[in-house]
Amino acid sequence: MIEFQQVSKQYPPNITALSDITLKVDKGELVFLAGPSGAGKSTLLKLIAGMERPSQGAVNVSGYDIGRLGHSGLPYLRRKLGLIFQQQRLLSDRDVLANVMLPLIVCGATRGDAERRARAALDKVGLLDKAPMAPASLSGGEQQRVSIARAIVNRPQIILADEPTANLDREAANKVLDALKAFHAVGVTCLISTHDEQFLDTATRVIYLDHGRIIESWRRTTPHPSQVMA
Repeated sequence: MIEFQQVSKQYPPNITALSDITLKVDKGELVFLAGPSGAGKSTLLKLIAGMERPSQGAVNVSGYDIGRLGHSGLPYLRRKLGLIFQQQRLLSDRDVLANVMLPLIVCGATRGDAERRARAALDKVGLLDKAPMAPASLSGGEQQRVSIARAIVNRPQIILADEPTANLDREAANKVLDALKAFHAVGVTCLISTHDEQFLDTATRVIYLDHGRIIESWRRTTPHPSQVMA
C-alpha cells in the first residue's frame, strides 16, 4: 500500500527533514509514527499525501509514484486518502453537516447523496446530533471528530492523521483515537503521528523517528493485555 525506498527530503537552504527512510506499510495496517517535535513525522505524512516530493529515493502510494506524479494525477491519489491535521480547518461559515459534505460536493456527488453519506460519517464518530451546529460551538475534541468524519466521508483506502490529539484533554483524545481505530477495524490503512507515549501502549506497530531518521521500528506479535477479552 505504501513504500519508501531510501527516501530523503531536504528544504533550502540546508535543512534535512528526512534521511534515508525505507519502510513498507501493508494494506489494513495501523501504524503509529512516534518521536519528538521536528523528528520528521509530518514530512513523512506529507510525502504520502503528495503535498511534498522526495529529494532522493522513491515513494509509492497505492500504485502512484509520488516523485513522478503530475498535477493532473494528484486528485486521483487524494481520493484514496483521508487527511486529518492538528488544526481542524473547518469552515466557520458553514454548519457541521456542510463541512463534512464538502469533499463529496467537490467530487461531483449530488447534494442528496452527499448529505446522506455525511450524516452516516457523523453518526460513526458519534456527532450526528451536532450536524446543524456551527463548528465554533463545538469543543476541540468534537471539532477534531468532525474532521475525522470529513476525512472518511469519501471512503478512503488510507487515513493520514498528523498529531490528531494534540492540545486535547485525555478524554477527548481517547474518543478521537477510538474513532480512528474503528475505521482501521473495517480495513482502512491508518498512519497516525503522535508524541503521546500513552497511545503506544496498545499499538501493534510503531515507527520511531528522530532528526529525520528511523531509530526504531517494531511490531507487537502478541496482544496487549488490555486487548484480551476476559
